[in-house]
Amino acid sequence: MKAIRVLLVDDHRLVRAGIRSLLEKVAAVNVVAEADNGREALQVVEKYQPDVVLMDIAMAGLNGVEAASRLSRDFPEIRVIILSMHATEEYVLRALRAGAAGYLLKDSATVELELAVQAVARGETYLSPAVSKHVINGYVKRISGKQSQDDPESGRQEELTARQREVLQLIAEGNTSKEIAQKLSLSAKTVEVHRLQLMERLDIHRLAGLVRYAIRIGLVTRNE
Repeated sequence: MKAIRVLLVDDHRLVRAGIRSLLEKVAAVNVVAEADNGREALQVVEKYQPDVVLMDIAMAGLNGVEAASRLSRDFPEIRVIILSMHATEEYVLRALRAGAAGYLLKDSATVELELAVQAVARGETYLSPAVSKHVINGYVKRISGKQSQDDPESGRQEELTARQREVLQLIAEGNTSKEIAQKLSLSAKTVEVHRLQLMERLDIHRLAGLVRYAIRIGLVTRNE
């Protein structure tokens, strides 16, 4: 049987080491590479061509959801599993909309990690049981009229381009326009234009408001 090639992406080296150790005990699974952020993952993928990318949701610079979106667009044959501490419906749906094939909670049992990798490698979708419960409960609330189907926060988020979400994340992480320009290979003037467009589109005109919004929609987290 052909081994499943896995790329690990997490900005904590010890976490990656722990997951690698667990996967090395699984038959027909081979960890071919590691990356410590979403941007590096996009580069590593081209070189190693993994079957499955196991990726943390909260990473500086380019978070797991944004990286998953780019991977699903540029490498549709690669399956992404998002690792997260958040079981809420909002986080899960964002990951699935971005093209992730799986969503695994960090406190999951070891056997779940094996099941998730094998399932997505077969072309299936895998959600941790606790996650599935939240998603189903949210769906039931919506169809029963207990929750509005028109979530204004979700709508505004969908209006943002990938580049605007990327700039918003970097702003929320405390980067200056000059630092963002260096990270994204843009001019500082272009970054300022993106900042102004974000404020206009979101109708948020203070930096603190942008940071709160980025946290609320999951681009950055206080504790991950």
